[in-house]
Formats: sequence, structure tokens, C-alpha cells
Amino acid sequence: TLIAQLQALHVQSLILFARNVQSPEQCVRLLRRLEEGVGRRLLVMVDHEGGRVVRFASGVTRFPDALSIGRTQGPEAVERQGTVEAEDLKRLGIRMNLAPCVDVLEEGADPIIGDRSYGADPVRVAALGAARIRGLQTHRVAACAKHFPGLGAVPRDPHNTLPTIRLGWDALEGVHLVPFRAAIQAGVAAIMSSHVCYPGLGEPAGVPATFSPRLIRGLLRERLGFQGLILTDDLEMGALRTFGRLGAAAVRAVEAGHDLLLICSDLSAATDAFKILYNSYIHNMLNREEFEESSQRIVKFRQNFLL
Repeated sequence: TLIAQLQALHVQSLILFARNVQSPEQCVRLLRRLEEGVGRRLLVMVDHEGGRVVRFASGVTRFPDALSIGRTQGPEAVERQGTVEAEDLKRLGIRMNLAPCVDVLEEGADPIIGDRSYGADPVRVAALGAARIRGLQTHRVAACAKHFPGLGAVPRDPHNTLPTIRLGWDALEGVHLVPFRAAIQAGVAAIMSSHVCYPGLGEPAGVPATFSPRLIRGLLRERLGFQGLILTDDLEMGALRTFGRLGAAAVRAVEAGHDLLLICSDLSAATDAFKILYNSYIHNMLNREEFEESSQRIVKFRQNFLL
């Protein structure tokens, strides 16, 4: 059964999609049954961005896309949006919103971000992203700023193929990192990385941020001082298809500095990742000190948002 598989994997968290939710009442029943089955509170997360990225057909307040809000609303209104979203999600048993998208749009980018961004002005994106974070988290639903270090100039959709963004450090510092700095200052609980290559930042060709200790541990954790959870994007996305078994990708993502790995569809892939990570840990192939620090961050997160 599903519950037996979740128990075998020692599952602590789940992500919901539209395929999992038929009604608010069914969602509450599903999560209660799963938590009772595994014997613990689960960190349940969802992409609840507004606009075209909403997983619920009913039971929640529908907000416009971020681009429309960026053109028409100020920080106070966006903070109220976060508050409303937090109350809606808590009623359903969800304690983490994988939003806001704080990517800064650049002309000619693939539409995968498009109206999910607050716009092309990094200062405005930063202000609205920080406001949304405050609204969510003051009502004890974790926010997640994404997609680090910035997906607004992406030329192709990473759901399908591995893209490359050829921006250098000046563009990163002056534009794309601005909203992430603001999110960190606002106390954002989590940040999601991107499956995108950034050779202009000194990374080898063909290596996405997902596997980059220099960008994840070095830039985000050490230089920007982020102390919360770092998530991968879905490891099953097409961008990583050429990197072999998902378990090997999971190890590389952990080595880069991620705390949580998203595997959103295939339970057998999650099992593969679990087994390889476990074996890597017990055979001292992973840095144990870093692994324990990551575990402590997850414990702290659960205390802040689940207990």
C-alpha cells in the first residue's frame, strides 16, 4: 500500500498536485489518513502561486498571476494576499507554499516563468516578494522563494531540457540576486534552486545550479547568509534526464548543499534516491557534519511550522 511505502521511506514531507485533490474535504481526509498511517505530522507543500499555478479547483481564494499583481498592486496588498493564502492552506492541512517566484523577467526569455514573475524591475520584485513572504509566514505557513540564482532570463523550459543562462556576475548581483537578498532579509523559510547552467558565473559547462556547491553552499549559504531550508526543483524534470539514475542526482544535490529534494511523481525513483543516499551516508561518502547540520535545519523548520 501507499502508506507502507511511505513508512519504508521514512517520509517526512509531501507535495500535492491537482491530480491529488478533488475537493477541500477530500484533501483534508487524505492528509489526515496519511499522517495517521505513517504516525507523524507531514510537511505538506504545494505550488500555490496564483494565476495559472494553482492546484485547487475550489476551497481557496483565487488570486491573479504575479505579473498582473506586479503591475497593479503594492506591498500592502501583496502581504494581505499572503495572509489569505496562509489561512486557506492551513485549513487544508498544508504548511508550506512553494511561492513566491522572485525571478526577474528579461525580454526574450522562455514563457515558463512569464506571468509567474512580478516583472522586470528587481527592486519591485524584491518588495512584492518580501511582502508575500511576510503575509504567509506571520500566519505560520512557510514561504519558498524561487528559483535561485534566478530563472528570469531562461531561454528554454527546464521541465523539458537543460537550459543555459549566460549572465555574468554583474547581472546577477545587480538584478537577479536582489529579490533573493530581500527574501532572506524578510526571513524566508526556504529557497528553491534551479535546474539551469550558469557558465558566466564560473561553473563548468553543462553543470546546473542543482549540482553546484559553489552556488548553493558557497553563494547562497555562506555569502548571502541564508540559514533556512534549500530545496531542489523536481529532480524528475527533463533538465536532469541526461545525468543518469535519479539516485545519483540526489547524491549530487545533497553534496551541493540542498536540504530537501523534490521527487514529485515516481515513488520508485524516491525509493532509489533514499537507498543511494542512505548507503552513501553509512559508508561515509557524504560529509556527515554537513548532513547533520541539514537534519537540524529540518528539525528547526518543523518546530516553527508544524508543532
